[in-house]
Amino acid sequence: MASSSSGNSMPAPEAIQVLVSSLGDESPMVRDASMAALKEIAPLNPLLVLDCCSLVSRGGRRRFGNIGGLFQVMSVAIRALDKRDVDPPYMTKLAKIATAEMITSKEFQADWQRAAAGVLVAIGLHLPDLMMEEVFLHLSGSSSSMPAMVQVLADFASFDALQFTPRLKVVLARVLPILGNVRDINRPIFANAFKCWCQACWLYSVDYPLFSILDADVTSFLNSAFELLLRVWASSRDLKVRSTTIEALGQMVGLITRTQLKMALPRLVPTILDMYKKDQESALVATCTLHNLLNASLLSESGPPLLDFEDLTVILSTLLPVVCISNDSKELSDFSVGLKTYNEVQHCFLAVGLMYPEDLFMFLLNKCRLKEEPLTFGALCVLKHLLPRLSEAWHGKRPSLVEAVKLLLDEHSLGARKALAELIVVMASHCYLIGQPGELFVEFLVRNCSIEDAVNPKEVVRRSGTHYAFPYKKLEVKAGAFSPTELRAICEKGLLLITITIPEMELVLWPFLLKMIIPRVYTDAVATVCRCISELCRRRSSQSNSMLSECNARTDIPHPEELFARLLVLLHNPLAREQLATQILTVLYHLAPLFPKNVSLFWQDEIPKMKAYVGDTDDLKEDPFYQETWDDMIINFLAESLDVIQDIDWVISLGNAFAKQYELYTSEDEHSALLHRCLGILLQKVHDRTYVCAKIDLMYKQANISFPKNRLGLAKAMGLVAASHLDTVLEKLKDILDNVGQSFFQRILSFFSDRAKMEESDDIHAALALMYGYAAKYAPTTVIEARIDALVGTNMLSRLLHVRHPTAKQAVITAINLLGQAVYSASQCGASFPLKRRDQLLDYILTLMGRDGEDDFFDSTRELLCTQSLALSACTTLVSVEPKLTTETRNLVLKATLGFFGLPNDPSDVVNPLIDNLITLLCTILVTGGEDGRSRAEQLLHILRQLDPYVSSAVEYQRERGCRAAHEMLHKFRTLCISGYCAFGCRGSCTHGKHVDAVVHRNYSNLPSAFVLPSRDALSLGERIMVYLPRCADTVPEVRKLSAQILDLFFSISLSLPRPVNSNLGLDLELSYSALTSLEDVIAILRSDASIDPSEVFNRVVCSVSILLTKDELAAALHGCSTAICDKVKQSAESGIQAVVEFITKRGNELNETDISRTTQSLLSATVHVSEKYLREETLCAISALSENTSSGIVFNEVLAAAGRDITTKDVSRLRGGWPIQDAFYAFSQHVVLSYTFLEHVIAIVNQTPLLKGDLGRGETPSHSGDTQLEDVLQAAVVALTAFFRGGGKIGRKAVEQNYASVLATLVLHFGSCHGLASFGQHEPLHSMLIAFHAFCDCVGDLEMGKILTRDGKHTENEKWINVVGDLACCISIKRPKEIPSICLIVSKSLERFERFHREAAAAALSEFLQYSDGFGSLLEQMVELLSRHVSDDSPTVRRLCLRGLVQMPSIHILQYTTQILGVILALLDDPEESVQLTAVSCLLMVLESSSKDAVEPILLNLSVRLRNLQICMNTNIRRNAFVAFGALSGYAVGSHHEAFLEQVHAVFPRLVLHLHDDDLGVRQACRTTFRSIAPLMEIEGVVALSNTNWFGSDHRSDYEDFSRDLAKQFSQHLDSRIDSYMVSIIQAFDAPWPVIQANAVYLCSSMLALSEDQRISPLYCNQVLGMLISKMSRSADAIVRATCSSALSLLLKSVNLASWKAVRLE
Repeated sequence: MASSSSGNSMPAPEAIQVLVSSLGDESPMVRDASMAALKEIAPLNPLLVLDCCSLVSRGGRRRFGNIGGLFQVMSVAIRALDKRDVDPPYMTKLAKIATAEMITSKEFQADWQRAAAGVLVAIGLHLPDLMMEEVFLHLSGSSSSMPAMVQVLADFASFDALQFTPRLKVVLARVLPILGNVRDINRPIFANAFKCWCQACWLYSVDYPLFSILDADVTSFLNSAFELLLRVWASSRDLKVRSTTIEALGQMVGLITRTQLKMALPRLVPTILDMYKKDQESALVATCTLHNLLNASLLSESGPPLLDFEDLTVILSTLLPVVCISNDSKELSDFSVGLKTYNEVQHCFLAVGLMYPEDLFMFLLNKCRLKEEPLTFGALCVLKHLLPRLSEAWHGKRPSLVEAVKLLLDEHSLGARKALAELIVVMASHCYLIGQPGELFVEFLVRNCSIEDAVNPKEVVRRSGTHYAFPYKKLEVKAGAFSPTELRAICEKGLLLITITIPEMELVLWPFLLKMIIPRVYTDAVATVCRCISELCRRRSSQSNSMLSECNARTDIPHPEELFARLLVLLHNPLAREQLATQILTVLYHLAPLFPKNVSLFWQDEIPKMKAYVGDTDDLKEDPFYQETWDDMIINFLAESLDVIQDIDWVISLGNAFAKQYELYTSEDEHSALLHRCLGILLQKVHDRTYVCAKIDLMYKQANISFPKNRLGLAKAMGLVAASHLDTVLEKLKDILDNVGQSFFQRILSFFSDRAKMEESDDIHAALALMYGYAAKYAPTTVIEARIDALVGTNMLSRLLHVRHPTAKQAVITAINLLGQAVYSASQCGASFPLKRRDQLLDYILTLMGRDGEDDFFDSTRELLCTQSLALSACTTLVSVEPKLTTETRNLVLKATLGFFGLPNDPSDVVNPLIDNLITLLCTILVTGGEDGRSRAEQLLHILRQLDPYVSSAVEYQRERGCRAAHEMLHKFRTLCISGYCAFGCRGSCTHGKHVDAVVHRNYSNLPSAFVLPSRDALSLGERIMVYLPRCADTVPEVRKLSAQILDLFFSISLSLPRPVNSNLGLDLELSYSALTSLEDVIAILRSDASIDPSEVFNRVVCSVSILLTKDELAAALHGCSTAICDKVKQSAESGIQAVVEFITKRGNELNETDISRTTQSLLSATVHVSEKYLREETLCAISALSENTSSGIVFNEVLAAAGRDITTKDVSRLRGGWPIQDAFYAFSQHVVLSYTFLEHVIAIVNQTPLLKGDLGRGETPSHSGDTQLEDVLQAAVVALTAFFRGGGKIGRKAVEQNYASVLATLVLHFGSCHGLASFGQHEPLHSMLIAFHAFCDCVGDLEMGKILTRDGKHTENEKWINVVGDLACCISIKRPKEIPSICLIVSKSLERFERFHREAAAAALSEFLQYSDGFGSLLEQMVELLSRHVSDDSPTVRRLCLRGLVQMPSIHILQYTTQILGVILALLDDPEESVQLTAVSCLLMVLESSSKDAVEPILLNLSVRLRNLQICMNTNIRRNAFVAFGALSGYAVGSHHEAFLEQVHAVFPRLVLHLHDDDLGVRQACRTTFRSIAPLMEIEGVVALSNTNWFGSDHRSDYEDFSRDLAKQFSQHLDSRIDSYMVSIIQAFDAPWPVIQANAVYLCSSMLALSEDQRISPLYCNQVLGMLISKMSRSADAIVRATCSSALSLLLKSVNLASWKAVRLE
């Protein structure tokens, strides 16, 4: 029972009680909502909340499951109590409730126990002594609740240190007596409590002096506790006990007496250090404790330090390895723990350093000198940390530190080197690096900048770090856990940092860094060194003279020539890390003053260009030849620099520097290849033959010719030298060749004796071959002929042919290719001469590219392909030079090379270039062979016929290669025919041959025989066209494009050739050129859009070809059509038949009897050989087209009867070779004359079939005793229709198009009849009907209709197939609007039929057709009357479809019949069928979009009432549309109907608001739309504004509740007169069938009551609503309702109108 000062009977206590009871609800959502509500209510009447909570808590957690939540609410309420309301007896009662629960468990771990502790802490905030007395009651030695009580005191100390600290003495007095009896399991709690109490003291000392509370008793207590913890607890076996104890001791060391601390140190320090044996968490605890201990022992103001430095050495020695643990941040699971530990360690060393700076300095140096990795690493890290902080104290120790660090420069550990590098940077920033030691440290950084990623296996350090188990076993130290990459990055950044930011380091770095460029071991650091030098030079740009003098002043600095040679060679790799090439170019730019003066201006212009080339590495990588291009740029840069310098002495010195560079690179290093070339271009500028001889001897001696790239670099270098010293180079090469020392016979024997010697010999021969080749390439053209004649004529090359290694073979082939290129280049320069023994060289190449039996020792497939690719390129070069190829040599080359077209695609990076080289070779053979046009045409046909097996291959890539080769050859041939023979004697393309005059062609015979062009007949166009025409329909897009281009080339060549005098080719030239243009348009489309329909392209190609062929060529093409029809690619074979039919259709009248006979024989032969049925059928169609004038007597009825018999007696789908009658159907459908009559006949049979009795009416069963024969004929007719639609082609399609309306109407109605049979279990007719319908869709090209049938055609449910009929009608209406009137007229007759399925199918079709009834005229009125009459049909489907048809008319017609349609809708809104209701309300929405006010106003109120009834329908679609329709009616609420409709708005408005957060998203959206529509009618600006807020459009419940509160506020402010009716409507919704609507009603009702300013509303509804809420919270099964009731109760109880309950208490 409740008591109140006002006597109000409002059930507030009951509300609080039910909320408290809900804390134990099974739903987490309800528990959370109740807790949130209680926490909000508690500050208003905390005593009532506490009363209710204490009442519920009497049974404890066994009766109330969520006792923890209850205690949390109690804590909030207790903290909210006013001082005057704090009743000590009552607080004692609450404290006992909490402690009673806490003491029921021996352990203190559960959440509810911590919540109970929170109650005691909250009580302590008001009455700390009372709380402590309650706690002290349970602190006896035998109580099991001691840990919980101690934890309460710890929490209180942490929460309110100012109140706790003055009572510390009392706490210690109670705790210390029981401290000795605490079990191990509870000791962590007690230790943590001591830590919290000590921390409270330190917090207290911030505002008050600490000595005021640390009297003798407190100090004595702390000393006793400290002694117990140290002697007993700190030695526990339990790690958790030790850890928490050490942590507590760390807080206590500053509070105990110094005497006690001094006595404890010998025991305390080892105890702390022992913690480092454990895991990293323990290490952090130990380090923090040590930090506090060191501060208290060393830095206290109350006396001298308690520890001498000798005592600290053990601590420091232990801490040093800990640095390694925390420094390995990447491998720790918890980075923050490691970082904290590292910082605490540094703080410890700093504390020691502040007291003993010199001793600590010497200690760290000694540890460094020991070179034990963990200690060294730790000492270096500490030095790095302390050096800036103790710089004044350590100022005099600089020399000692420098000397100690110098001893560590040879350290192998990566970790130690990393720490040393960081220390060097810090030392540099404090000016420690001066003079010679500074250079040593800089060199250390450079040396580690060049460290490789792979660590030297001799080093002890591994990539993951070296483990050192210093005396602590479990906590292993991972010293130096760094990768070489990380060390290199640190050193690079450090070197740059001291260069850029420390000006004092300039004296050390310059010119010392120049010395770091040359050594081989520092090669990988050159990029960083160059960057540093550039920075130095940039700062000293105005002191160029001093730079030169400083360099000259030191003898150990490299000369400029040495620097230039070194940097130039290192430019080789443009993608090297750290942008090496860019850095080298930059440093050369800045070091220009060190070189001859005249080169500076050249470098200023050239170096930026080179930097631009290598600047964008992404673009560079896309160029496959970037390395070759870049090396050439380097050589050109060197050559031009030497030309600019013009100082022979400097050049000689540079050459000597280059010669010394060989020792800096390994023999396999690619830099050696560039070094050869650099020395070669330099020797080209030198005229001293002795010097040149000495240097080329050195080059050959230093070259590793077993490494292909170095061998190539040597060869190019020799070639460069040969440009000025050809004879000297040739003499050197001859000496090398003579000294090889093995004959061919000896080489064969070496295969069995010494394979290594054979490989060495191969390398020498390969190098010689390349050197000969490049010598020829670079040699002057004036002397090359004699040298090449001597080389080839003396058969010297034959001595190089006995190599067997693949790379050696490639080198020899490359050499022969270079010789050919030299001859070709000479001819281009006007020094033309024939290459002697060219055919023999070709034979050499063909021999080298083959595989010998013993080559398996060396050749892999890839190497062999590379060799063959180079060989093809060399063959092309040799074919290009004089003399011309003989026929025998040509055939030999073709035989040896054409087989490469059959190579597999992999590896593509080798095979693709090989094929390209082969095609180039064939084109070159064509261009250079033959004496006149006719012979070239013969050669062209010869090669093309050799390619035919690949063009028609079954393998895709072979077809593509064959077509590409044919295309390239024809392109070359056309160039020869059109522009290759100029009247002025030009060879190749020229400006004189672009326009050919017709007179020239007429007088072509007057030209010399050398200029005679081939005739058209020589091209054999008929034969060639049938080879490439099927490829125009190939499955490979590239093949299709190439074959079309081949045809275009053939015909463009043929039309450009001269016609013989008085010849008659039977061609219209204007039409032919037009067809050729069309063909070229197709090719242009193929080039721009590869996704174009291949069949369309093929049709256009065939159309053009049929025009371009002459009569004889057409006959020849048809004679050879068998090959095209039997093509290995099915798609191409079908297209070949299509082309044959096209030729016959368009130009068959040009064929004579012999041609027709031979063509027929060819087609029949193809029919026999094709294996696919559809190809055979197409071939038969082609024969039918050929015999079109032959009469065909077919009796339709007999064929249909035979077909019926076969269907019932045979499985026609499995007849071997196909079903002949079906082939006949195809033939009929494809015939121009027979197709129309055949279609009409079949349609008539389908329409005349007797009706099914099963479709007569409801409840009747179908009769299966009909005429069997007629049923068979009907099935045959359907099959015939299917065959007609499928096989009719263009002719059959045309017949269907002309009879479209009747065919479609028949199919649709028969579709309905078949569904009637299917509903009674007979599915076969429906299956056959669907096949026919699909065939019809394919025939008329209506893909969408076919998709509809595929998706839903087989559904036998009533609604499904009716929807299918509607979808089909929609497709027809869109694509064939002109057919609509005819179809409607035919279908409308079925509405009058008695069969239900027919009526439903007709209604479905008409409902869709009427929306396209613009052209109906008087027929529309007839359709409207018909549909209006049938809205009373006994079939619901017919009723709703007729209504839907009425509203789908064009809007202009709806306006005409609006009144009639609205009447139908009004009647159907009350239809008993939900489907009809849904259709009616949906149609109402459509009509209202275009209806006039005059039509709507008479029935406005009736519509509103009916829509209100539908808004509570369980069907979500009806509910959604009813809300939307109501909003649409608001547009008609004007004039006299405004007030009446406004009443309807107010009647529906509460329901609308509740459904704004409906379960269904569609209903929510509909309600939002309607809200926006009707809100302006209420004329309240605040309501309209709410519809534009984010809350209104959100789907989150919290946003809806915010919106409801704001709306309720608008109600209370502007709609006082409507509050009563709204409240009644909302309270009725408490019983809605949807839980979410109930919850919405609860919240909206509570918000209105809480925010209402009407004083009479609260008395009327408040108690009622509170009672209902209390009831619902107790009885509702839905969690959302219970949770919302909790929030609603909070709203009501917090409202201003309910302030009277705030003084209520429970009795």
